[in-house]
Amino acid sequence: MKIVSARFDRSVFRAEDEPKDPGPDVVFLGRSNVGKSSLINRLLSSRGLARTSNTPGRTQSANFYRVNEAFWFVDLPGYGFAKVPVTVRRTWEGMIEGILQRRRERIVGGVLLVDARHAPSELDRSMREWLREFGLDPVIAVTKADKLSGNGRAEARRAVLEALGGEPILASAATGLGVKEIWARLDLALRGRTWTSES
Repeated sequence: MKIVSARFDRSVFRAEDEPKDPGPDVVFLGRSNVGKSSLINRLLSSRGLARTSNTPGRTQSANFYRVNEAFWFVDLPGYGFAKVPVTVRRTWEGMIEGILQRRRERIVGGVLLVDARHAPSELDRSMREWLREFGLDPVIAVTKADKLSGNGRAEARRAVLEALGGEPILASAATGLGVKEIWARLDLALRGRTWTSES
C-alpha cells in the first residue's frame, strides 16, 4: 500500500462525534502500552502522527486517522493494566464495544497487538474471541519483537500462535519488522472496499 496522505482527524469520546466521511475502518486493539500508536506511526510512515507515551492508558479516546482520504485507522483505548479508576476502564470498554457495534458494517479489518515480551493474557484471548463474534479475523501483530533475540522471537510467536491462533506477525515499530506483512494483510482486507494506490 502506498501512503499518499495520512492525517489525524479527531479524538472521539461520544458516538455522535464519530466521523461520517465514507470509507472502511481498520481498528487497532491491544493492552495498554502494547505500542498501538507507535505501530500506526510506522505503518503510515509518519513518526509523530499518533501520540506515543510510556504511560499505560494514555490513549483514553478513540482516535481516528484518515488515510489516503479513502479509509480510516481507528486507534481504540488500550485494555488491561492501565492505572486508572475502574469507572474509567469501564468507560473505555464501553467505547470499544460501542464502536465495534455501531461501525460494524464499516470495519473491514483489525490489528490485535500483543507484546512479544509477555505471554498473551486472558484479556487478549477474550478480545480475540470477541472480535470473532463481530466477524473479524484480525491481523495479530506481536510487537516489540526487536527487544528479543532470534530464539526469543520464535518462542514469542509460538506462544501467541498457541494462545490466539491465526498467523501471528512478529513486528517492531522501531525497526519496521513485519510492517510489509501487516500491510499485505490489510491491503487484502481493504481491496474492493475503497480505491487502493499501487502497492
